[in-house]
Amino acid sequence: MIFTGVGTRDVYNITAPFMDNGEWVIAGRVEDRDKEASEVMFFVERGGKWVPREGAPVFELQDPFFAFIGGELVFGGVQVYFDEEDVHFVTGWSTIFYRGSSIAELKPFAKGPMTMKDIRMVDLKNGRIGVFTRPMMVDDARAMIGYVEIGSLDELTEDKIDSAQLLRHQFLPDEWGGANEAHMLADGRIGVLGHIARMENNNIRHYYPMTFAYDPVEHRYSPIKLIASRRMFPDGPAKRPDLEDVIFSGGLVRHNDGTASMYVGVSDAEAHLIRIPDPFLEYER
Repeated sequence: MIFTGVGTRDVYNITAPFMDNGEWVIAGRVEDRDKEASEVMFFVERGGKWVPREGAPVFELQDPFFAFIGGELVFGGVQVYFDEEDVHFVTGWSTIFYRGSSIAELKPFAKGPMTMKDIRMVDLKNGRIGVFTRPMMVDDARAMIGYVEIGSLDELTEDKIDSAQLLRHQFLPDEWGGANEAHMLADGRIGVLGHIARMENNNIRHYYPMTFAYDPVEHRYSPIKLIASRRMFPDGPAKRPDLEDVIFSGGLVRHNDGTASMYVGVSDAEAHLIRIPDPFLEYER
């Protein structure tokens, strides 16, 4: 995907498109290749290219996401904290949430626990809100996925997020991952689009988009299914050598023909779109 209007900066880890005031919009992470400080900007398509949306807010965040909860736009990203003396050294991070009737009306309303990314929400059929979490350093695991329900967005607090029930057997001991987007399935289960990762020697990272189905009533979940890898995309640059094999699944749009469009960040340097078989269909059969 081609993004312009951001100078020499990269755009990656994008969301799927969503409708805002009658126009399709994508949020993306905008960043210099040699820095970690990011902005999240909103883009619209013009002549086959994605350009910054005029007048849209810009957030000092990373890895944007969105959901529509009770008809209201919920937007968020990761706020990163840097050392005062060494501006390249990250000291911590947290997920920040905004809500509003549109992008122009977004206001902050909640914050996740420190060092937790990948907090995602979905409207449930019983009127409640499902929340996926990702606490770090649980037992011997680097990170796990958790799940908790809330009655309204006003209940999205750090304590509530920390109370999530963990999916303890979803990853091997040397793996970790998180939810990137949640879709309600026809049978009441939740289809989770996420990523699974592992670290090789010398901190070489490997990230793969994956899906699974989660039963919020029985707290049961299907095995993880990998749905893409780096070799499925064109060759291109990487932010660093240790990030060459990184695919970050930002969002997925299901189609009526049995396929789905997945929007991803590639090697922390580019944004790509790939058409794949709808990975949630098998859960609905």
